[in-house]
Amino acid sequence: MFSHNQRLQYSVHVHEPNPALANLMLEQFGGPQGELAAAMRYFTQALAEDDPGRRDMLFDIATEELSHLEVIGTIVAMLNKGAKGELAEAVDSEAELFRKLQGAGNDSHVTQVLFGGGPSLINSGGQLWTAGYVDSIGEPTADLRSNIAAEARAKIVYERLINLTDDPGVKDALTFLMTREIAHQKSFEKALYSIEPNFPPGKLAGRPAFADMYVNTSQGAGDMRGPWNNDADFNVVSDHEKHMGIDGGDGLMSVKLSSDQKKIVDQMTARLKSNLDVNPTTGAELGKAGGGDQLNRH
Repeated sequence: MFSHNQRLQYSVHVHEPNPALANLMLEQFGGPQGELAAAMRYFTQALAEDDPGRRDMLFDIATEELSHLEVIGTIVAMLNKGAKGELAEAVDSEAELFRKLQGAGNDSHVTQVLFGGGPSLINSGGQLWTAGYVDSIGEPTADLRSNIAAEARAKIVYERLINLTDDPGVKDALTFLMTREIAHQKSFEKALYSIEPNFPPGKLAGRPAFADMYVNTSQGAGDMRGPWNNDADFNVVSDHEKHMGIDGGDGLMSVKLSSDQKKIVDQMTARLKSNLDVNPTTGAELGKAGGGDQLNRH
């Protein structure tokens, strides 16, 4: 059960309207790294979580992400406030209104016309929010790693947005939101390490011969060695011939069929067999410049 408090988790004081900046802020409202995606990711994980500690943590962070959605949505609405009034009351000429809304090549005029300056569930490019942004798989050792990465990506987007504005109030609120991503990363990582063992994700350990193998498929200038492919931790395979049939087999495919299935497959193969002696003139050849008898006759 949820209840809403009229006070924001963090104060929002916008010093001047800026519809172009508001449009960019939508990235954290309805974008893939945004607050709604995070809230839905953690909320749905919590519902399926059997561990009481992780379940509680996920509900806490999911609910806080909804409060962050409210903060970023409020910033968007405040940045749009002046333009919203001007558009609603038509106080300027059509050309002047369009110039103000468009900003420095920004598409904020679209969100103003379609959504009246409110924070809509789209990203800064107008892409509709989708549940496809929620990438949970229902395995804590995988989902917690995904959550850590999601918080890291959100932090980077907030950093980029902070660098785009000189409005001190907007910078202050965005810095708070960015900092909370760090706190959530810490919680998720500690929750991951409370599961022992937690690597590799899931239950099956994998086959050691392949789990410790590094396949050096990109060779030539720039081919490098590092901790990700050192000889102490990995069996590095650089021989191109050994990249194929790496299981020790011939690298070919086979399937066992019943006699009836084999008869039908052979019949189909014979029907679809290529005739290597057929070489007709194609439409592409007839249509190319200077090609084909049709063109040559002219």
